[in-house]
Amino acid sequence: MRPVDCRGPGLQRSRTAGTVSRVSVTLRPARTGDVRDIRRLVAPYAERRILIDKDPVAYYEGVQQFVVAELDGKVVGCGALHVFWEDVAEVRTVAVAEDARGHGVGGMIVDRLIADARELGVSRLFCLTFETDFFARHGFVLLDGNPVSPEVFSELIRSYDEGTAEFLDLDRAKPNTLGNTRMWLEL
Repeated sequence: MRPVDCRGPGLQRSRTAGTVSRVSVTLRPARTGDVRDIRRLVAPYAERRILIDKDPVAYYEGVQQFVVAELDGKVVGCGALHVFWEDVAEVRTVAVAEDARGHGVGGMIVDRLIADARELGVSRLFCLTFETDFFARHGFVLLDGNPVSPEVFSELIRSYDEGTAEFLDLDRAKPNTLGNTRMWLEL
């Protein structure tokens, strides 16, 4: 992912009681030193069974897939882009700190991941989410059935990644989906 400085407009935060000031969020590729913060962001969602928690090694192995959002030098959001195939990727592990929710941080992360997907040459994005309205605002629609050819399906089924199994809607992945919704975006 390119090291682009994306400033988010409109994020507001109280600095003192009764006053509100504008601040900006910076998006950047994650670094290994961010893994603790990513896990901190994911933990409350995993406790509520919204996201699946992973072992630290999984985050280190996939750190290059992540972008993080910083506010005043603190990581307040994250998200990852995981490529499945030549033209298909997943937006995954989008998490925002509770005190930064509702200010557009998650939207900035998803927009960045969509831009990164385009830059990589991906033309279709998948997500597995409870936040259907949020992803619908970014152009995602409900996914029904299998959106890949039988040839690609037979290749993807060899993947060890559970996200790929969820994308393919395999029976073995059903317990891991936590009851959330499969969504799709054509770029």
